[in-house]
Amino acid sequence: MPEYRRTKIKGGTYFFTVVTFGRQPILTHDQVRSALREAIQEVRQSMPFTIEAWVLLPDHLHTIWILLENDDNFASRWAVIKRIVSKRCGSLEAIKGPVSDSRDKRGESPFWQRRFWEHCLRDERDLHRHLDYIHWNPVKHGYVKRVIDWPYSTFHRFVNNRIYPPDWGGINDSEITDLDFGE
Repeated sequence: MPEYRRTKIKGGTYFFTVVTFGRQPILTHDQVRSALREAIQEVRQSMPFTIEAWVLLPDHLHTIWILLENDDNFASRWAVIKRIVSKRCGSLEAIKGPVSDSRDKRGESPFWQRRFWEHCLRDERDLHRHLDYIHWNPVKHGYVKRVIDWPYSTFHRFVNNRIYPPDWGGINDSEITDLDFGE
């Protein structure tokens, strides 16, 4: 089996998609959100990075991170974040299904999908398309009709900083085009 290769650029800006195991709708539970927030804070103390944007949906999340100038090790960050959240939330009744022999052998819980998807952003246009995609995602999946109505997103910060107008991504927003990245 060929080794999976990731694009790594020191100091890069990366878009990530991280999914729960079996697409379990557990990420917006209070306990999981708290554990995820705490795990990120812990990891950022020893392996700093900036979160440019974020959206948390019940079964997956999207985020954009900026790494430090001489750093390209996003995989270790995700491994630690996922491990912390799994340990703190592993007893949740919402997590279903037995752990397969393969997952057990690797010490994986039934919380997260084994891998994550990453994309190194190439330029400002690529960044803006991914920012739009992140913020539009709750509407795309039918959780809300307007972007501003989804509480688990950096969209509110972007509105406060006057990057997006509050009505961006409304029901008939003509600005939303070509935002399907094949999720």
